[in-house]
Amino acid sequence: MNVSDLRDSPASSSDLREFPASFGELHRPGDPLLLPNAWDYGSAALLAAHGFPAIGTTSLGVSAVYGKPDAAGATRAETIELAEAIKDLGVLVTVDIEGGFSDDPAEVSDLVAGLAALGVAGVNLEDGRPDGTLRPVELHQRIIEAAKGHGVFVNARTDTCWLKTGDTRERVSAYEHADGIFVPGLSDLTEIAEIAAGTPRPLNVLYQPAGPTLAQLAAAGVARVSTGSLLYRAALQGALAAVLAARGEQAPPVPTYAEIAAMLPQPR
Repeated sequence: MNVSDLRDSPASSSDLREFPASFGELHRPGDPLLLPNAWDYGSAALLAAHGFPAIGTTSLGVSAVYGKPDAAGATRAETIELAEAIKDLGVLVTVDIEGGFSDDPAEVSDLVAGLAALGVAGVNLEDGRPDGTLRPVELHQRIIEAAKGHGVFVNARTDTCWLKTGDTRERVSAYEHADGIFVPGLSDLTEIAEIAAGTPRPLNVLYQPAGPTLAQLAAAGVARVSTGSLLYRAALQGALAAVLAARGEQAPPVPTYAEIAAMLPQPR
């Protein structure tokens, strides 16, 4: 499927106006949106059936399903296909498009316009690169700007904590023309509260089982808490536990992101 196909999809202009507005309203500092991330139709349908008002996609899960490297711009078509598959589940959908699958703002704009035509409520745009560096600030600012204007909630993700490089506050400030700010890997409650208070945009952090609780994140002013790849990794652990139980064995803990990423083909 290509972007022109998406633009021919039957989403109405009223749908496109309604979805982003209601999605944005779910981002409430102090009462955060818990956003589970799906990797295929079945996982999205199960989450929708359990009352979650919005569902995100996870790039690691999509990459693993198709045997491609994560965060390397390799799953553009597969990401669009998943968005199309889950768009009619009766929930708001936000799509992880990695870095936009391009460094060309025009191409990113075209992609987001196509997703908007499906009725997608939001996109997630990251500044991390496969080589462990960050996209230059000015370029990511242009990428964010290119994603705007299509009626979707643009969540600007900075990977400063994830990759342990760069200045988090500088990046958060630079991306405030987005609709939301996402800082995965941020876990210190004092720092979370300072960043949440220091930006006019709703702050999104990644849920970590060993990290702050949802209530603690709410008290720190967080507006959105994403599960990222956790659900996919937990599903793999559950599958392994089920089959090992037949042999009377116990499964290892939930695999880490790095462990799953290392199993996938590496970027070329």
